[in-house]
Amino acid sequence: MAWQNPWYDPQKSHHTPEGFRNPEAEMRNKGDLQRWRKERKAQGLPFPPAAGYDGFIRQWWQRADLSGQDDAVWWLGHACILLRVAGKYTLIDPALSERASPLSFYGPQRKTPAALEIDDLPSLDCVLISHNHYDHLDTPTIKKILRRFPDVQFVVPLGLAPWFRKKGAKQVTQLDWWEKTDVVGLEVFAVPARHWSMRTPYDRNRSLWCGWVAKNSALSFWFSGDSGYTDNLLEIPRRLGPFNLAALPVGAYAPQWFMRGQHMDPQQAVYLHQQLGQPVTIPIHWGVFELADESLDEPPGVLAEAMQEAQQDEVRFSAWKIGAKMALNNII
Repeated sequence: MAWQNPWYDPQKSHHTPEGFRNPEAEMRNKGDLQRWRKERKAQGLPFPPAAGYDGFIRQWWQRADLSGQDDAVWWLGHACILLRVAGKYTLIDPALSERASPLSFYGPQRKTPAALEIDDLPSLDCVLISHNHYDHLDTPTIKKILRRFPDVQFVVPLGLAPWFRKKGAKQVTQLDWWEKTDVVGLEVFAVPARHWSMRTPYDRNRSLWCGWVAKNSALSFWFSGDSGYTDNLLEIPRRLGPFNLAALPVGAYAPQWFMRGQHMDPQQAVYLHQQLGQPVTIPIHWGVFELADESLDEPPGVLAEAMQEAQQDEVRFSAWKIGAKMALNNII
């Protein structure tokens, strides 16, 4: 018997009886994946960073310093964010192992070291997962979290709770788009993203994908997760803004003909940053894994050019070092 979506709601446009979908039209055609792989191999893409991988690490990486008690945010590389609010620690999309892959010996390999290990955390109260791709939902990292912090609270999109419970998670909340939960002193909302999900050849789009909004009396933070650009994203600030902190993706966009439906490019991220009212914005989804055709060091330069062309204050949206920290009192 064919799998049927147990969370199907016919009143919601992103639900189907077979799983989930984007409200926007599909931008890929049959055969595009094979075409991209063929062109990528023929051109030898992606090229190494201009200064080589060691030079890139020297320029763009540092160990995360968790000292102090202040409310703060760290970018830990790729899409991984660490928040410390009122002494409570929240990790978003922690993928800290050597590969973004179901296999330990094959698949996209980490090009920059992890900025911290799970053992470095003094505590961990909450983990938010945006979707089930291996560069966001990393089994070895989740296993380490559960061994060290067995009572941690996971908040995940619809359809992912069974995966976490099978791994031994005790506290899992799953949300549909626009639903919310209260956790570690924050209101946490699941919000739309233009993406997809799959961990095996047999489970495409059987769980949802999302971004996250985390709010308290002082902080209003939108983490977009993986998303292609769509004007539908502007409904998020209309409903839940204004934001004083955002994390928007600027990597894995090349070639645009293939990636645009699932990953925005730096120019689109800058436009979205403008539409949000120019909050402090962390560029994410770059600097660790080579998932597309651009070089590892390309996104920071393209982002800087896009900010200049848009005549925006580059201080508010520019590349961070992996492992860098910002005190939240600097933005709120």
